[in-house]
Amino acid sequence: MAHPIQIPRLGWSMEEGVFVEWLRADGEMIEPGDVLFNLEGEKAIQEIESIDAGVLRIPTDAPAEGDTVLVGQVIGWLCAEDE
Repeated sequence: MAHPIQIPRLGWSMEEGVFVEWLRADGEMIEPGDVLFNLEGEKAIQEIESIDAGVLRIPTDAPAEGDTVLVGQVIGWLCAEDE
């Protein structure tokens, strides 16, 4: 079963952020704690870690560098190796 990768809330009042960059490539095996991407919130750029394991799948419509993203927005998936 695929697990969504969502934009986290980095502060109480955060509603959106700026996607900085993916730090892992599509198709890479990910473990919990691996850093997936950088996100600019209200105060700083933060590294966002995975909470699940699986193969990273980045869709073609995933945000690009500098795109505004909403809290809760799905930007990728962690899938089983056979998905």
